[in-house]
Amino acid sequence: MTFENILVAQADAVATITINRPTKLNALNKATIEELHHAFAACEADKNVRAIVITGSGEKAFVAGADISEFASFDTTQGAELARKGQELLFDFVENLSTPVIAAVNGFALGGGLELAMAAHIRIASDNAKMGLPEVTLGVIPGYGGTQRLPQLVGKGRANELIMTAQMIDAHTALNYGLVNHVVPQVELLQKANELAGKIAKNSPTAITQAIKAVNANFKEGVNGFDVEIDRFGYCFGTEDFKEGTTAFLEKRKADFKGN
Repeated sequence: MTFENILVAQADAVATITINRPTKLNALNKATIEELHHAFAACEADKNVRAIVITGSGEKAFVAGADISEFASFDTTQGAELARKGQELLFDFVENLSTPVIAAVNGFALGGGLELAMAAHIRIASDNAKMGLPEVTLGVIPGYGGTQRLPQLVGKGRANELIMTAQMIDAHTALNYGLVNHVVPQVELLQKANELAGKIAKNSPTAITQAIKAVNANFKEGVNGFDVEIDRFGYCFGTEDFKEGTTAFLEKRKADFKGN
């Protein structure tokens, strides 16, 4: 599939998706969200891909928000559908992928950009990154999962403050809050992301998929995450990866996981 707004590359077991709208600070419009959905789906279907890195082109922005011109004239029904469709196609879709996603946040991650980063399983920021949810300055609230994922990561009080004040925080504050896992110099960002992705890729893809399901279950209303963990733990015992992992351990060699 040919893309106009994103770039997709693969090296070994790691795929990198780059949002490539630098003149728009990589803002998310309808077309870009749809392209990202197709790119993530293709990576998910490719068993040779064991980790995905998502980043933005240039040094100024990861994603500087949504394309406001596309929805400025929407009514209430259209607004709700915008959020529903976006969450379905991209944000919830990314969170529930069986392939782990690492967000390499370069520069501004605002509004939908921060929401995309929060949907990823791991976040790494460059030292020039700035993050925030400024939607209330437009008379609206975050609609791509920001009101839910931000308090999960930083706590209710800090999430309320960030959303209500619309203030941006720098990378080191984000690290202190638990919003990102690592902060590195801009020039080392993709190197760090690929290093982490490489470590993940060496482990059992089957086990990692089950771990994602178990961790996500903790944040789903009405779902007992402990029960999901027990179920997914048991599931692993019936996989070839479990046989390979335990055999390799007992034979004192490195495991060669096939993802089945």
